[in-house]
Amino acid sequence: MQASKLTAVSLTVALALAVTACGKKDDTAAGQAGASAASADNSPAVVKLGFVAPLTGPQAHYGAEYKNGVTLAVEDANAAHPTLGGKPVKFELEPMDDQADPKTATEVAQKLIDDKVSGVIGHFNSGTSIPASKLYSDAGIPQIAMATAPAFTAQGFKTTFRSMTSDTQQGSVMGNYVVKKLGAKNIAIIDDRTAYGQGLADEFAKAVEAAGGKVIKREYTTDKATDFAAILTALKGQHPDVIYYGGADAQSAPMVKQMKRLGISTPLVSGEMTKTPDFLKVAGKDADGTLASLAGLPLDQMPKGKDYASRYKARFSEDVATYSPYGYDATRVLIAAMLKADSSDPAKYLPVLAGIDYTDAVTTPHLGYDGKGDLKIGGITVYKVVDGKWTVLESVGGATASAAQ
Repeated sequence: MQASKLTAVSLTVALALAVTACGKKDDTAAGQAGASAASADNSPAVVKLGFVAPLTGPQAHYGAEYKNGVTLAVEDANAAHPTLGGKPVKFELEPMDDQADPKTATEVAQKLIDDKVSGVIGHFNSGTSIPASKLYSDAGIPQIAMATAPAFTAQGFKTTFRSMTSDTQQGSVMGNYVVKKLGAKNIAIIDDRTAYGQGLADEFAKAVEAAGGKVIKREYTTDKATDFAAILTALKGQHPDVIYYGGADAQSAPMVKQMKRLGISTPLVSGEMTKTPDFLKVAGKDADGTLASLAGLPLDQMPKGKDYASRYKARFSEDVATYSPYGYDATRVLIAAMLKADSSDPAKYLPVLAGIDYTDAVTTPHLGYDGKGDLKIGGITVYKVVDGKWTVLESVGGATASAAQ
């Protein structure tokens, strides 16, 4: 009986101790959860930015350099400890590879929309940017693309903006240049049938004829081809003063080598996708004499080009090629619009982006857009390969170009 009482007392004491211990454990867990929540409250909120370009395949070198510029812009923005709505934020890049393929482009665009990105830098190609733009427009998400085809902003979407001047300006400047400055009268044209290549060639052809030149032959290839012997042999018999190519360096580099092999001394003229280090590497000594146009000023003449070049080299251990300064500026202006609107909500910052006058850009003293989303200020620089290097011939058109003169 006594033993039973002692046992009962022991059980009661043990139960009380267990309850007390459990209470302390629960209080500790609750305290840790509270601290974790407080820590989370003090952490910057993540603002997702989508990025899309070809990161694999023949055009991966374009996408890689483009992405570097965007990455540097995000890092610079975060280093300034940005806030939105009075709370700290951190911009985070969500990169996607569209492989320069229109179908893949729409798939990754939908993925970014589903992931609730606040804005998109890209796509790179016109042929991918155009179909993806409809999805972004429907979702109300601003898109600043490298695409240069006139059709990109001609759709009338309020969400589409450019990083570079359109093919309308670039093609027209080069068409006029080869007739008026090079004295070319009979011009042959080849394009790769992509939205970019064909659009650029179309604008070039219009400008040639408007300047008094004549398009004597037009041929077509693809953005996968590497053998141009049949096309070039046919053109050789036409004796053109200039052969213009609308397309990328994966085709223009072997094309110029095959031209030299066939004894064609006519210069090859092309757009900005030819004005690359890769073109020089692949074409080698046959690159000499090639001309290409590129939007904007030469890097060392851009308002902040020299500083950008040195910071880019320090960050990525390579020189600026072509596109990264434009990717950098596109990202910074998108973020600037959010900061000015004090919101990452596309509906709130989109009107600010549309009317922005950004004066802290690398490529131009004033970065802003017209009613279609095209750059208000544009210019074109003409380059020529001399002794294996791209050298500046002339900057023409637009306020940026006049600043260099």
